Amino acid sequence: MHTAERITLARLPSGVPVETTVHRYEGRETGPTLYVQAAQHGREINGTEVLRRFHDRVDHDGLAGCVVAVPVADPLTFDRVSYTTPESLDAANSNMNRVWPGDPEGTLHERMAARLWEYAGGSDAIVDLHTGSPEMLTHTVYLAGDESCRTLARAFGTELLLAERAGDDADVEWEDRNFGGKLRVAATREGIPSITPELAHNKQLVEPAIETGVRGLFNVLRQLGVLSGEPTTPTDQRTARNHLGRVKAAQSGMFHPAPEAELGRQVEPGTRLGVVYDPTTYEVLQEVEADETGVLYSVTREATVTAGQSLVGVALPTDER
Repeated sequence: MHTAERITLARLPSGVPVETTVHRYEGRETGPTLYVQAAQHGREINGTEVLRRFHDRVDHDGLAGCVVAVPVADPLTFDRVSYTTPESLDAANSNMNRVWPGDPEGTLHERMAARLWEYAGGSDAIVDLHTGSPEMLTHTVYLAGDESCRTLARAFGTELLLAERAGDDADVEWEDRNFGGKLRVAATREGIPSITPELAHNKQLVEPAIETGVRGLFNVLRQLGVLSGEPTTPTDQRTARNHLGRVKAAQSGMFHPAPEAELGRQVEPGTRLGVVYDPTTYEVLQEVEADETGVLYSVTREATVTAGQSLVGVALPTDER
């Protein structure tokens, strides 16, 4: 059985409600509940299309349990095709994915998260669909050291898995960017296995990424026993560490990636990845090279860069197996 409920997440200063739709797919048999959402960052739309295709393809009678799906988790950013909200709407918490499990008496995003947590917090597993930059290898992120999350990530079926360390074991970026408030992290700490698939790039519907997401969602349901059968996953899945191994611009200028900067390739310290040059004098400001061994999973293709901006991402080896 399928139902669709229109709910109010919060209210704007004018009294206009911020609304979204929650879909529920109930099987004939009892079983686990999977909560899945998309477009928590409004420009990350491939997950929204994944849920539309899931809606068209799922056999309701074949479910043993329940799927709760929210195709647009943050209407404020979705309408603006943006990653965060304007300061005028939530100056304290412009990024909804930093405030979970939310606060019903807090800022706009905290209230929105708290409303959705009423559904997510009662589930047995969570899939939070995201997308990456225009040049990023599709991958799945999970909290390092949590075997239930790792099992879920493997079942989703991307070739690259990224284990994200938390707390004292994490990079300084963990605290600086308040990663503890991510839905995946907050839910995992509440004992709910959770993963974040990153489905290619944003603002455009990308067929391979969408179909990877649909296949991954059905894989997770099979892993949980909500659907019969076994997940279909690659035999050569690789696991690496998340949020480390970035090479940043030492100077502002124009970034020209090298032919060697191919997504998915193994790089070593010294591997040439491009140059940053002064667009007015043509002076080479930086020879961009890998400084770690790992898998090249992201490359900046927007040529104008500023000092400190990430140019490439290298997923570093991990001892997780």
